Amino acid sequence: MQRFILGGVTVLLLLSLGLFWWQGRAEVEKAAPPPVAVKPQPHPTDIPSADLENLAGPELPEATPLTREQRRFARYDFNRDGKISRQEMLSTRTAAFRKLDKDGNNLLTFEEWAVATVDKFDNADANHDEILTPEEFRSTAPPPPKPKPKCSCK
Repeated sequence: MQRFILGGVTVLLLLSLGLFWWQGRAEVEKAAPPPVAVKPQPHPTDIPSADLENLAGPELPEATPLTREQRRFARYDFNRDGKISRQEMLSTRTAAFRKLDKDGNNLLTFEEWAVATVDKFDNADANHDEILTPEEFRSTAPPPPKPKPKCSCK
């Protein structure tokens, strides 16, 4: 019920503001000076022309004949022999693999793959007993979001 009353009051307030604005515009227009006569524009034949005989623009860029798939293929084919070897295919992933392979044995264990989670667990396990108590687990919660300002005014 309160919503309807508040909506009705809002509508009446907006209508009264609109009425005052409308009356104010009428007063401004009544005191405005008369319109000034507009000077005629020149005829379109009076437009200046330029000599374009000896002018030349830059060369148009040439489109490469490669399709999207051919360009993607060329990114992996490092020796440009027209074939992608296993080594070439995996070469883009070696840096990421080396970051994950903590012990450097070229074998990726589950713990190494899940390094972010393992690090989070190790940091939370204060007594290093490989078990998280409720208090230790509470430290893994993300920080609470910062409250948003109520207004953007400065």
